[in-house]
Amino acid sequence: MAERKKPGALARAVKQQAARRERGDLYAPLCPSRGVLEHVTSRWGVLVLVVLMEGTRRFSELRREVAGVSEKMLAQTLQALEQDGFVLREVYPVIPPRVDYSLTPMGLEVAERVSGLADWIEENMARVLEARTRHPPKPDKG
Repeated sequence: MAERKKPGALARAVKQQAARRERGDLYAPLCPSRGVLEHVTSRWGVLVLVVLMEGTRRFSELRREVAGVSEKMLAQTLQALEQDGFVLREVYPVIPPRVDYSLTPMGLEVAERVSGLADWIEENMARVLEARTRHPPKPDKG
């Protein structure tokens, strides 16, 4: 008879792998690296990381600089980046409360990488727009 695995075996295996600091596998559907990729490369994740490369910001400053992000999405993005170890959230016990956000050393590493992507997009936007005119969206056949 085959041995049945206990519930949560996958979660334990993932934690054990992380504890051994093994390389993630983005192509494995259940690897937690996919969640990190999503946090870092989301529209708001990229923009927050790039802004924080310039230095520490308060929530309201980030919201102004990352134009178009809702308060809820900014809070969720910051929380995800903090959980992944990329953003440091410092709360000061003053009235009114003050919270500062900055990059951790690991956050600076990942921010430098996504900053290169953001720069490439801005520098090549004319080429992308030209390509879009040559390849307009096809009508939906629904």
